[in-house]
Amino acid sequence: MLERIRIVLIGTSHPGNIGGVARAMHNMGLADLALVAPRCEVITQDSISRASGADHLLHQAHVYTTLEEAVADSTLAVGASARSRTLPWPMLSPRELADRLPAECKPEGARVALVFGREDSGLTNAELQRCHAHVHIPTNADFSSLNLAAAVQVLAYECRMAWLDQANLDQADAPSALPSGDEALSTHAELEHYFEHLERTLIAIDFHDPAQPRQLMARLRRLYLRARPERMEMNILRGILSATEKAAHRKQP
Repeated sequence: MLERIRIVLIGTSHPGNIGGVARAMHNMGLADLALVAPRCEVITQDSISRASGADHLLHQAHVYTTLEEAVADSTLAVGASARSRTLPWPMLSPRELADRLPAECKPEGARVALVFGREDSGLTNAELQRCHAHVHIPTNADFSSLNLAAAVQVLAYECRMAWLDQANLDQADAPSALPSGDEALSTHAELEHYFEHLERTLIAIDFHDPAQPRQLMARLRRLYLRARPERMEMNILRGILSATEKAAHRKQP
């Protein structure tokens, strides 16, 4: 299970924080580190020092230009955030997230991405809207700011506890939060292609005006991410959009 969990850091500005995250991950048995557009050098004396023996994760880390690239193969992406600032999104506590992990990681090809934002500003609204759900660490309201490595440590600990608990359960009795069918869930990349197709079709039939979006696409994104469509279902939805585009084209004067 732990091998299917990826830690994604976006726009990290200090190499020491990347090293601290590597140490937190290695402490809890996580090894998949992805860096999105880091604003600092990854391999430095500071990052290696802060890694405290986990610097092999720094050398193995994959660097991406965009969040979409880093989570393209993920079947569940969860963004760490205090609260969504524009539109309510499914919100989990670290323990609730951990409870879902055994079932989420069980299918072949499953991949869970835990996404963390910049030290100074966190995740943008656009980045949060690319996650299926958000996770909030319930800190002291009078002093809520967490160091990046500390935030990763909290979630990594919950991941490890879920793994240890699962090891003591009979697989047949383990709860499942996934669809009961045999079809695999759509990946993040497949969902993003669908959202692009959906917006293009809605514009073509004059249902959506990009100049006055009124959060339409954000609300639709929230709907489909909450539904967790399987790949077969996604193929059906894409087919409906293609047929709609063709019908709209035929009716044009």
